[in-house]
Formats: sequence, C-alpha cells, structure tokens
Amino acid sequence: MRTATVERKTRETEIAVSLDLDGAGDCDVDTGIGFLDHMLESFGRHAMIDLKVRAQGDLHVDFHHTTEDTAIVIGQAVKKALGDFAGITRFGAALIPMDETLTRAAIDLSNRPYFIWRVTVPAPKLGEMDTELFKEWFQAFSQHAGLCLHLENLYGSNSHHIVESCFKATARALRQAMTPDERLEGSVASTKGTL
Repeated sequence: MRTATVERKTRETEIAVSLDLDGAGDCDVDTGIGFLDHMLESFGRHAMIDLKVRAQGDLHVDFHHTTEDTAIVIGQAVKKALGDFAGITRFGAALIPMDETLTRAAIDLSNRPYFIWRVTVPAPKLGEMDTELFKEWFQAFSQHAGLCLHLENLYGSNSHHIVESCFKATARALRQAMTPDERLEGSVASTKGTL
C-alpha cells in the first residue's frame, strides 16, 4: 500500500495530509484558499492520487505560509508513500493543452530535488491569491517529494489556464513516473542501484 499521512505544525500553519498514490483521484481539500483548493483537487484527480488536505494558516497575514507549507506536507507524504523509490518507472512527462495555453512538465523521481520554472503568469492575482505563490508551491513540492521537476508554459494568455495547466501537467507526469514498472521486478531504475 503506497499510502502516507503527514502532519506539520508551526506558529504559522497547521497542515494534515493523507494520500494514496494508487487511488482513484478522490480529493477532499480545505486550505482556506479557494483557488488553491481548486488546484489541489485538479492535481489529485489527474495524478490519480486520493488526497485529503486540511490546512489552517495565518491567512490574515497573507497566503504565502499556507501555500508553501501545504506543498511541503504533500511533498513529504508523496516521498513517504514511495518508500525507497524501488520499482517505479521514475521518469514522466506531460504536455497539457488548456484552450489557448500549452504547458509541459518533465519529472525525474530520483530523490534528488531540482526545480526549473519557466512560467509567466500575466495577472498578479487569481481570486484573492497572489500568482507569484505558485512558483513557491511547486518549488516546495519538488524539494520535499524528492523529485526533479522542469515546468514550462510554452504559450498562453489566460492566467487561470496557465496555472491550472501547470498543476495538471505536473500531476500527469508524476502519475507516469510513480507507476510501477513490472520489468524492474522491484529494483531501482538506476545504474547506481539506489536513488
């Protein structure tokens, strides 16, 4: 069972995440930030991860801490559920169109975090959420999940579509990368013998 539950409590936020990497994409998300909830539900659905998120944060300050800490805990839960990363396909990529927008994500589930962000979001806010926080979300998720993520918006003009296509592309690439490869027979997809 590739499942995990992780909780994190600081003076700024209190986050609880439960997930099943082999789920049906069922999501129950409440961060207090409407647009972030929408993106996390889309992420879980397209990664086919059952995802439950409960977050309470200092939203009276701004949305930064809740956004970043939610990504940290989801990333930690993904890493915990993957265990030693043995038997997984390891690499995944997705090219996601959303109306006028096209976004590409490439993932190496290598336990060596790295993040490339080639995305420009025209609008400063989506709903009440600062769009600069999405880079922070993907950075924190990559770091704590132990994955190398290259995320690039090739073109687009609608800020909602650009951001949502980033979540969907990352989800689909992750789904592919974490899928077990039967031919590996439980070994690690690396010439080093470990990730």
